[in-house]
Amino acid sequence: MDRLIYFIALLFVSIMRALPLRCCFRCGQGLGWIAWLLLRHYRHLAERNLQVAFGGENSPAQLRHWTRQSFMMLGANIFSSLKMPAMKKEEINKTFTVEGEEYWKEFLDSSAHGGTVAALNHFGNWELNAQAVVCLKGRAAGTVYQPLRNRFIDDLINRDRRSRGVQTFDRRKDLSAATSLLRQGGLLGILTDQHAGDAGIWVPFFNKLASTSPLAATLAQKTGSALVPITIRTVGVAQWIIRIHPAIPTKERTIRQITCDLGEALSQEIRRSPMDWFWVHNRWKLPKPAFLLSRTRRGFFLPTKTEPDQLQKLKLLVRSPNWLGDACMAIPAIRTLKAGRPDLHLTVLTPAKIADLWNAIPEVDEIIIIPPKTLPWEVAKILKNHSTSRFQSAFDAALLLPNSLRSALEVWLAKIPRRIGRVGKKGKNRSWLINQPFPDEIEKVTHERDQYLAVARWLGAPEEGSKSEVDTAKQRRPREGWDPANHINRSCINHTVRIMIAPGAEYGPAKRWPADRFRNVMDLLSAKHKIDWILVGTAAERPIGKEILNKKFNGRVENKMGETSLSELIDLLKNCDLLLTNDTGTMHLADILGIPTIAIFGSTNPTLTGPQGADHRIFQHPVSCSPCFLRNCPIDFSCMLGIAPEAVAEGIEKMLELSSSSIS
Repeated sequence: MDRLIYFIALLFVSIMRALPLRCCFRCGQGLGWIAWLLLRHYRHLAERNLQVAFGGENSPAQLRHWTRQSFMMLGANIFSSLKMPAMKKEEINKTFTVEGEEYWKEFLDSSAHGGTVAALNHFGNWELNAQAVVCLKGRAAGTVYQPLRNRFIDDLINRDRRSRGVQTFDRRKDLSAATSLLRQGGLLGILTDQHAGDAGIWVPFFNKLASTSPLAATLAQKTGSALVPITIRTVGVAQWIIRIHPAIPTKERTIRQITCDLGEALSQEIRRSPMDWFWVHNRWKLPKPAFLLSRTRRGFFLPTKTEPDQLQKLKLLVRSPNWLGDACMAIPAIRTLKAGRPDLHLTVLTPAKIADLWNAIPEVDEIIIIPPKTLPWEVAKILKNHSTSRFQSAFDAALLLPNSLRSALEVWLAKIPRRIGRVGKKGKNRSWLINQPFPDEIEKVTHERDQYLAVARWLGAPEEGSKSEVDTAKQRRPREGWDPANHINRSCINHTVRIMIAPGAEYGPAKRWPADRFRNVMDLLSAKHKIDWILVGTAAERPIGKEILNKKFNGRVENKMGETSLSELIDLLKNCDLLLTNDTGTMHLADILGIPTIAIFGSTNPTLTGPQGADHRIFQHPVSCSPCFLRNCPIDFSCMLGIAPEAVAEGIEKMLELSSSSIS
């Protein structure tokens, strides 16, 4: 097949070389227009790229016009480049003029500068570089190239380049020879505007981070050569201007700074002639799988005057879990995601019932609320309405933390290009909706919180940093005797202890320690210590609160069950010394806030979803059938009944270091 394609290409090239140059140019314009009409994918890619570069400055109509013109210009320049190897030097000389020739003479004629690295780009008739260099100066010259998959086509192109005495160097295996050419005072052309993947440095290009090859900067600095950007713009039918830019300084500068300057020089030239650049190349390609940059090989670079807020954003949508506890366990991962790259705009799509939680997380830039009983296609419409351009999706990627089919359908219908989530048995048969599935290694991580963190690291986020408070603008109010080092009150004798109780569990009765056991703990501790008790839970759990308080209680207690919003619950919890709870969302909320917790586990497994850290204690009575993960116990409920109130009360005393005289 490669040979067949080669012979077809060779026939086509032979026909082009039999035609006049102007005719080739016009034929290329016509076929470029046909390509714009038929190649929908590349047309949309060019439109998206132009939107990135000029969307804030030009109308959609202007961008569509430039897209069509760029296809026509690309066709004209490619067809012209096919003709030029068959032309004489005198004929080629008539097709171009030179701007900045004084820089050319300075850095090519002067032996003091040694070699010269020409930073080339896919701009205008870029193949003219190989033909024009001999016309401009008879000096040893070469170019570094990326081999094509079809070795016959690759050889055809390089034969044309070598026909003028230009050496060609495969960037994968001939860099030592290219370096020698520079050390001998030669001229070496290197393309600098392609997406460089994991090997590149991420620098701003039209104010949006793009992976850029450091090869030109590295070779210039390593060999002491001048680094000169060169562009070729089209100014008429088969007429071009070769522009020689001033050399970019390389001494006592980092490779990152130099590479960034190369991108800035090209962007300024593109602004002069937008139709000349190769817009059908995915210059701002999102890496896969790790699109965050904290652990990339060469990292990113921002010029001194560029603040992260000035960059065009990489827009990541995170679909929140539906349960409060799962959402709390995802918060550390969300924080590390935000730290993954400076241009990340992080939006959380969340059910309305836990929106207040995400509002309290400063790393979250935006929240989109899913109203109750909203259908998936209605959610997709909400997401689409966040797009500011018809050329682009509202989001670059979506990370799905729930395993549901519905959550995948929401982002698929919203046409978000990168959809990341779990597939397989836990992924609810949604593999056809996910195009970046979690790796198998994620399933080997035990705790759910650690699974979320493993996903974040897989996407390129840094390791988890130190735990910080939820919403630093709403720090817990300081009180006398509060020890901020570990959030445990070491002098409870100086004030009344505040203990919150969450006796419910939305999942089902199998997770609930009996109400009378909670009451027993309250009686035991209130008989010896000054304690303010606060009962919290949902409106559906109010009967549990009534059962706890069904007889007179001598201590002080507030029954807030069914009376607090999530934000109010957060504020209440921040001002408590301890939480006594079943396996609930409130337990995970306390974990995130750093509130010491006594957690009662029965039908569920604390190894998978329990609170983590030294400030917590888990009570669990081992039985053969636990954990069963059932909503209702079908037998004797021994896993919960085996946990004694006296042991829990003693655990609270030890955790808070309550003195025996604290009731006085």
